[in-house]
Amino acid sequence: MQLDYNDIRDLRIITVGENRIDAAVAITFKDRMRELCEDGPDRVLLDMAQVGFIDSSGLGAVVASMKQLGKDKALELAGLSPAVRKVFQLTRMDTVFIIHPSAAGALGNDVADAS
Repeated sequence: MQLDYNDIRDLRIITVGENRIDAAVAITFKDRMRELCEDGPDRVLLDMAQVGFIDSSGLGAVVASMKQLGKDKALELAGLSPAVRKVFQLTRMDTVFIIHPSAAGALGNDVADAS
């Protein structure tokens, strides 16, 4: 599971370098997210621009990553493809996460339209 990060001001941007987050990588994804978030800023952005597919296991891994951050840190999402956005909408997870149109948009706090 390819995850890279970059810190900009008070934001850690974690970029998913894979086109799928599914059952095959869910556990590795969750473990890697824990490693990358332990000592970072309180605001974490998961840039999913390269992800074209997510299944229920992948969605569960993203939710688990948010929960393992604890109450003092926030996990936001960016760059959801139409297919990935649809999964978040169908499961109502789009009401749980702050979703930005892009990682660059998150720096300016532009929140994507939930519709």
